[in-house]
Amino acid sequence: MLPVLLVSIDNTVLNFALPAISLDTRPTGTQLLWMVDIYPLVLAGLLVTMGSLGDRIGRRRLLLVGSAGFGLVSIGAAFSPTIEWLIVARAALGFFGAMLMPSTLSLLRSIFLDRDQRRLAIAIWATGFAAGSALGPVVGGILLENFAWGSVFLLAVPLLVPLLVLAPLLVPESRDPHPGRIDVTSIVLSLATMLPVVYGIKAVAHDGITVLSILPLAIGLGIGALFVRRQLRLPVPMLDMSLFRNGAFGGAVVVNLLSVTALVGCLFFVSQHLQLVLGLSPLTAGLVLVPGLIAMIIAGLVVVPIARRVRPSRVVPPALLVSAGGFAMIALSNGQIDAPGIAIAFLLLGVGIGAAETVSNELIVASAPKDKAGAASAVSETAYELGAVLGTAVLGTILTASYRAAVSLPDSLTVAQQHAAGETLGGAVAVASALPADAAAQLLSSARHAFDSGVGLSAWIGVALVLTAVVVAAVSLRRAR
Repeated sequence: MLPVLLVSIDNTVLNFALPAISLDTRPTGTQLLWMVDIYPLVLAGLLVTMGSLGDRIGRRRLLLVGSAGFGLVSIGAAFSPTIEWLIVARAALGFFGAMLMPSTLSLLRSIFLDRDQRRLAIAIWATGFAAGSALGPVVGGILLENFAWGSVFLLAVPLLVPLLVLAPLLVPESRDPHPGRIDVTSIVLSLATMLPVVYGIKAVAHDGITVLSILPLAIGLGIGALFVRRQLRLPVPMLDMSLFRNGAFGGAVVVNLLSVTALVGCLFFVSQHLQLVLGLSPLTAGLVLVPGLIAMIIAGLVVVPIARRVRPSRVVPPALLVSAGGFAMIALSNGQIDAPGIAIAFLLLGVGIGAAETVSNELIVASAPKDKAGAASAVSETAYELGAVLGTAVLGTILTASYRAAVSLPDSLTVAQQHAAGETLGGAVAVASALPADAAAQLLSSARHAFDSGVGLSAWIGVALVLTAVVVAAVSLRRAR
C-alpha cells in the first residue's frame, strides 16, 4: 500500500502546489501544463514495458528499484531552481514511478488466488489511491502554509524508507516462469506513440484543427498501429493483445481511462478555483475536497459485497451516473460555484468513481492469466496514467485557452506583465500583487471571471466523458459476471 499512497499523494499535492509554483517560477501556461503532464506521460509510456519487465525479472525486485529511484529524484525535485529543472525532475519521477504501480497490482494477483479475497484486496488497493488523495491535500496544505512548495515532493521519503526495509521481509517474489526476451523495438514504439498523441491533443485544444496540430496525432496513431502489429506477430509479445478480445477486459480499461480523465481534469481546475478565485488557503482548499475523497474510499469498499451478487453491467453504469451528476452541478453553475457546492459536487464524483473503478480493476486482473499479471496490471495502470495525461491535456488546455481568450488586461501593464497575466490565473494574481489597488482589482476581477467561464466549459466536457463511460460499461460488461 505504501507505493500506492505515494503516487496518489504526489498527484494530489501537486495540484494544490500549482499556485505556489506559478507565483515562484512564473511559467507560461504551456510550461505549467507540461510540468503537470510530463510525469504521467512518461509513466504511461513505460507502464507496459515495466509490467512486462517485472514479469521477467521479478515484481518485488522491480518495486524496490523503482522505490529507491523515486525517492532520490523526489529530493532533487524539491529543490528545483527553475521550471525547466522541475519538468525534467517530473519526467524522471515518471520513469521510476512506472516501476511501482504494475508491481503492486500484479503482486496482489499472485498472492490472492481466491476471487472474493482478491476483489476485497483490490478494493483496498484502490482505496489506497483515495486515501492518499485525501491525505495529500491536508498534509500538503500544512506544508504549503509553512514551507516552500518544494516540501511537497519530500513526502515521498517517509513512505519509501519503510517500504525499502520491509518489502524484502514481507512481500513474496513472483515472476513469469516462461518469460520472453525484452523487445527494445516495442519499448521504443510504445513511447513514440504516447508523446505525439498528447502533444497533438494539446495543439488541437490550443490552436484548433490545423495541419500542425493534426500531424502529431496522425504520427502517434500510426506508430501505435505499428506497435499493435508487432505485438500480434511476436511469439512472446510485450503486451498480449489477445487480452483485448475479452469484452470485459477492454471495456473495463476504457471505463478506467474515461473516468480518470474526468477526475484529474476536475482536480486541475477545482484546486485553482478554490485558492485563486475563492481565496482559500491550500489547507482549507484541501479540506473542501476531503469529504469526496472519503466517499470514494467508502464506495470502493461498500461495492465489494454488491459485486459478488450483481453483474458489473448493473453496478458500474449507475455508479458513473452519480459522478456525472457531480460534474453537472459545476457545469450548470458556469463555474460560479462556492466551496460548499464544490464539496457536494466532488462527493458525488468520488462516490461514483470509487465504486466503478473497484469493479473495473478487478475485472481487468481476473481476466488475465496469473503468469501475465504484470502485463495486465500495466494495461490497467496505463489507462489510469493516460487518463491523467488527457485530463490535464484536454480539460486543462481548453481551460487555459478559454482563459486567454476571455481575460481583459489593463493598458498600464508592461509587456512582461501582459504576458504573465494573459497566460494563467496564477500569473495574473502575481502581477496584481505589484499593481496599484484599482488596477489590481480590475485585473483580478477580469482574470477570475475568465477562469470560471473556462471551468464551466471544462465541466460540461467532464459530463460528456463520464456519460460515454456509462455507455461503454453498459455495452461491454453485459456478459461479465
